[in-house]
Amino acid sequence: MRLVHRLLAATFGAALVGAASAAAPLPFARQEGLNLNSFVQSGPVAAHILLRSGTQPRLIVAFPAGNSGVGLWFDPLDKAADWAMPAPARPVTLTDAQGRPLHGVTFEASIRAPRLLFKQAVLTNVRVLRDYQALGTAPTEILTPAATQGATVSWARNRLDGAPGYKLELRVVAGTVRDGGIDAAPDGQIKLVITALTGEKPLTPFTESALLNANANADPAAREALDFLSYREKFLAGSWRFNTYFGRDTLMSVRLLMPALQPAAIETGIRSVLDRLSPTGQVAHEEDIGEFAILDHRKADGTNSDAPTYNYNMIDSNFMLAPVARAWLLDDSRGKTRAAAFLAHKDADEAERPGDALMRNIRFLSAQAAPFAQSPDFHKLISLKPGFDAGQWRDSNDGLGGGRYPYDVNAVFVPAALEAATALYHSGLLAPYLQPADRQMLAGLAQIEAVWRKQAPSLFDVTVPAAEARATLASFAEAQGVPATAAVGAVGTAAVRFHAIALNADGSPVKVINSDEGLALLFAHPDAEQLGLITDVLNRPFPAGLKTGAGLLVADPVFAPAAVQARFSRNAYHGMVIWSWQQAMVAAGLARQLRRTDLTADVRHKLLVSQDCLWNEIEATRSVQSSELWSWSIDKGRYQITPFGARGADADESNAAQLWSTVYLALHRPQPNAAARCPAD
Repeated sequence: MRLVHRLLAATFGAALVGAASAAAPLPFARQEGLNLNSFVQSGPVAAHILLRSGTQPRLIVAFPAGNSGVGLWFDPLDKAADWAMPAPARPVTLTDAQGRPLHGVTFEASIRAPRLLFKQAVLTNVRVLRDYQALGTAPTEILTPAATQGATVSWARNRLDGAPGYKLELRVVAGTVRDGGIDAAPDGQIKLVITALTGEKPLTPFTESALLNANANADPAAREALDFLSYREKFLAGSWRFNTYFGRDTLMSVRLLMPALQPAAIETGIRSVLDRLSPTGQVAHEEDIGEFAILDHRKADGTNSDAPTYNYNMIDSNFMLAPVARAWLLDDSRGKTRAAAFLAHKDADEAERPGDALMRNIRFLSAQAAPFAQSPDFHKLISLKPGFDAGQWRDSNDGLGGGRYPYDVNAVFVPAALEAATALYHSGLLAPYLQPADRQMLAGLAQIEAVWRKQAPSLFDVTVPAAEARATLASFAEAQGVPATAAVGAVGTAAVRFHAIALNADGSPVKVINSDEGLALLFAHPDAEQLGLITDVLNRPFPAGLKTGAGLLVADPVFAPAAVQARFSRNAYHGMVIWSWQQAMVAAGLARQLRRTDLTADVRHKLLVSQDCLWNEIEATRSVQSSELWSWSIDKGRYQITPFGARGADADESNAAQLWSTVYLALHRPQPNAAARCPAD
C-alpha cells in the first residue's frame, strides 16, 4: 500500500492567479479498499482528493479551509470500475467572477466505464457532504445546476452569505459530454482534468520543525498525515470527513503525541480546547464553521452569520481536559517552565485568559462528580445526555450497545480529572484564577476522587463462570468463522472477568469486552487485581479477548445477548473492528504502568507479555496505521486486514488520515524481554 504523500511545491511563493504551480511526479496516493486518496499541501492550498471506485463511483475534494469541499456523485454502474490518477494533483489559485481568490487543485483522473451519469454535485461544507453521503439529501439552497460548455462541465456558486464560494470543473479529454453525463471514448475510458476550488480562508500550517521534535519517529506516512492535519489555529480530527476541530480527538492526540511535539504545537491543541469551552465549562465536541455555521444560524435566528457554533453533546472530553493539561503543565519539564505564562496569556481580542477557562472546566467537573461521592450508586454516575445514544469516543448510535453510563468516563476519566485538578491546585498555578468559593471546592476534590476511584469501577464488573464461558466461546467462534481452540484454552478452568463497556439505564451491564481497559492504563492507577483483569482482556485471543492477527479489537460481544451482538459486527463503526489510536493508547498505557515501582514480579511479567503481544499486533498493521480504523476477514484460519468501508455492509468508511492515528510518532517498541514473550495462539 503506497504512502500518503504531502505534495510540497517549494517554488510556490506568492499565490498564482490562473495557473498551477509546478510539481514533481512523486508517489502521492494511498489506496484503501475502493478509495484512492491523494493529499496536497502547499502555500494557501490544502486539499484531500478522494476517488471512490466500484459500482457507485464518486469524487470528493475536501479542504481544511472552512471544512469545505466539493463532491460529485454518479449514478450506479452495472459493472465495477476503478479510478486512476496518472500524476499528482497540482495546487492552484484562480479567481471567481468577482476577482476574488479561490484556492484548490487541478489533477487528471480516468475511469474505464461506458458512461458516467451525474447524480448530484454538492459544493459547500464537508458536514453537508457527509450527510449527503450517508442520507442522500442536502439543503436545497446550496444545490447548484451544472453548466456545460463544449467538453467542460462545471458547478460554481458563492457561499450563502455572498462570500467567495466553491467550484468544481470537469474538462473531458477522452469521452463525450452528453445529456447530463459523459460517454466513454472508443477505447472504453473516460479521461478528465478536474479542478476543485474553495473560497474559504486558508489555515496556517506548521512547518515540520515547528511541529515535531527530535524524539519523533521517522515514519513518513504518519508525518505526512500529521502535517496535513496540523495548523497554528487548531488540529483537524481527520480527512476527508472531519477536517476541523474535535475536542476529544485533539486532547487524546496531544496527550499521546506530547513527547514528540514541540511546545508551541502542544499549546495550540490545549488552547484550542480552552477557547471553545461553553459558559458552564464544558468542552466543545465539534465546531460548525464556514457555510455549515451559516446553515445553523439560518435555522436558529434567520441570519447569514458565519460565527462558529459548537456541539457540547459529548461527556467524556469534559473530564479529559484537566488530565491532559496536568500532563503538560506539571508533568512535562518543558511545559512546567511555560505553564504560568501559558495560563496567563491573553490576546487583545480575547475575553479571558486560558487559566480562567481551565478553572471554569474544573468547577464543572467538581459539580458533576459531587453527587456520586455523596451517594455512590449507579444512578449518580455520569450518564449520556438525555436523548442521545452516544457521548464518548464510541460515538455511533450502537457504540455502547444501548448503554447509558460509559465505563471509560466513570471508572477512568472522572477520577483522573479530579486528581489532576487537585494537583494543579496544589501547584499554585490556579491561584490567579480563583473565585471566593473555589478554594473550599478545590480542597475537597481529593476526597471526592477517593470515592470515585474506589467505588465506580466495581459497578462495571462482569464475571462469566468458566464452563459457561467455554461453551459460549466455542459457539460464538463457530458463528464468526474464527479459530476457537486457543480462545477456549486461554480461559481454562477460571471464570472470565472484564469490565462492561457501559451500564444500561437500570444499572445492568452491557456485557461487551472492550479496549477501554487501556484508558485505565494511561490515566488511572489500577491495583494488582485490576491489572490482571486488564492483561487477560488484552492477551487472550479473540473471542476470549481482543487479540487477533489483524490488530486489537475495540469490542468483543461474545458474552452479550444476541440483540447486542448484532450491534457489534465487523461492519459496525465501533464493533469488532480495530481503531489505530486505541492500539497506540494501550501501548502508551502499558509503558506508563511499567514505570511503576510498586509492581510485583508476577504483575510486571503479565504487563510485559501484554506489551510484546500488542507490539506484534502494531507491527502487523503498519500498512493501515494512519487510517482511522479497519476491519478483518479470515482466510485459511488466519486474520486478514480489510479496509473499513470496502464492503457494502460497512456502516461508513474510514478516514485515510486521522489525527489520533499519527500518535505512533511518539511511541517506540521497547527492547523485547526474552522471559516475557507473547505466546503463539
